[in-house]
Amino acid sequence: MPEVIEKIEQLMEYETAGDPMTGLKWTRKTTGKIATELKSFGIYVGRTTVGDLLKKMDFSLKVNHKNKALGANKTPKARAQRDQQFEYIKTVRKQFADKSNPMTSVDSKKREMVGDFKNNGASWRRKAFQVSDHDFRQYAEGVAICRGLYDLQANKGFMCVGIHHDTPAFAVDCIVKWWKQVGSKTYPGRKELLVLADAGGSNGYRVRAWKYELQRKLCDLYGLYVTVCHYPPGASKWNPIEHRLFSYISNNWRGIPLRSYETILKYMRRTKTNPKDGPELKVRASLVRKEYKNGQKVSDEKMTQLRVKRHDTLPLWNYTILPRKM
Repeated sequence: MPEVIEKIEQLMEYETAGDPMTGLKWTRKTTGKIATELKSFGIYVGRTTVGDLLKKMDFSLKVNHKNKALGANKTPKARAQRDQQFEYIKTVRKQFADKSNPMTSVDSKKREMVGDFKNNGASWRRKAFQVSDHDFRQYAEGVAICRGLYDLQANKGFMCVGIHHDTPAFAVDCIVKWWKQVGSKTYPGRKELLVLADAGGSNGYRVRAWKYELQRKLCDLYGLYVTVCHYPPGASKWNPIEHRLFSYISNNWRGIPLRSYETILKYMRRTKTNPKDGPELKVRASLVRKEYKNGQKVSDEKMTQLRVKRHDTLPLWNYTILPRKM
């Protein structure tokens, strides 16, 4: 039933979350609801058949896990805003897709210690890797700050591996590097860019330096109108980069000791998907040796000089940064 799977993929485009480590996926839609929506395409299958097809697409039934942060969606208002934001992101993505404007998803992958340490999982080998019996930071060659960008239109990943700290400046520099090397060539003449990001971390919606760096390094320098939509707190696994890029990287180096930065880059670059599942995923990766320091401060005066246009819908989470006339 390839045609049925293709239609299900269309229905799940904006309704999928996934684990960045295991690659498992889940959705807010029920099998019954999917079966009902398929009827609009003239496809009549039962929810049991839908369930079987979802398993083939790496979806699976999940039990409850006690890992939800308290307070993130505690009140009815917070839950309503969460649902509203999911729907708004879906709308914005469709608007960008209809105009063929670039859409990206950004985040930081789990940081890795570089050295002779155990990496969870198993790999096919004649002999097992021999690694250190303790994972002590002082014995590591360094730490890998794996910052990623996923191009939703082209199904391509772009990884920047830093060696110091995950800061707003580093987060924006990775987007700038992607735009210079890939984005501007893939989308020539385009002046609008969508960035999907988590609510917290170095690209959080409350982080001043994140907006400040986007303004001066991306919008002003390249004349880009950058729209940023943040996923609600506690909803990071709905960010597409988690299950469309990070999970494949984790699976590719599962059971392989990350003994050097070159090893990390090599396995990132070799990460691919099965062409039978659609456009093949391709990944670029580079080492960033620039030193980034924590604690960047942006004054009130500098913030007032930014051209940030808040959206009418949940303005804290949705905004567009416009280029300033230089």
